[in-house]
Amino acid sequence: MKKIRILLTEGNRFLRDGIAEMIKKQPDMHIIASVGNGENILLMMEKFHPNIVLFDLGLRSHDSLEVVKLIKNHFQKTKIIIMDLIPLQADVFEFVRAGVSGFILKDANVSEFFKTIRSVYQGAQVLPPNLTGSLFSQIVENAITESKPSAIIEAVRMTKRERQVIELISDGCSNKEIAQYLHISTFTVKSHVHNILEKLALNTRVQIAKHAHLSGSYKAETDNT
Repeated sequence: MKKIRILLTEGNRFLRDGIAEMIKKQPDMHIIASVGNGENILLMMEKFHPNIVLFDLGLRSHDSLEVVKLIKNHFQKTKIIIMDLIPLQADVFEFVRAGVSGFILKDANVSEFFKTIRSVYQGAQVLPPNLTGSLFSQIVENAITESKPSAIIEAVRMTKRERQVIELISDGCSNKEIAQYLHISTFTVKSHVHNILEKLALNTRVQIAKHAHLSGSYKAETDNT
């Protein structure tokens, strides 16, 4: 049986050893090397030419996005799977654009973990489960062939009021403060927040705030209330 050749990168030694042991028990998988920092990845790539790289976003010795780009530039046939806790949609977008084929959340169960590896090896594109089937997943699929990163911003259409709520959340305002500023009820604010989370495939207000700061496209929305 031809085995999937896997290079594992994981900054936490305990997790790295545990993941490696799990993979070793799979009859169709083989850990060719495991590293704990970004410095050795390209050397290991050159030496072993893996089919799959399990890439930990927790590696802080290098810029993760740049390392991914280097891998894809020099080893185009190798597929990359990102491992993270909860990657933000902006991060997902950028990594998919850079050539990443899959994502595994670190709270995924064992069957999901191996299913993702096998699916990516067979050519599938695997997004984080919380994004699967969402508007954002469709945007990512379309954006893979687009030339401009702004495709995601253009595709997610927010109402004027939703954009105002996003800007106020990014300023640290509570629902009550937003309601007072916009002269609407707190219930209406909660409804807007719910819609924003759904449209952006996010889970928390903190993620909304980070999205606003990263995109920079919601500035001055509250000046026109």
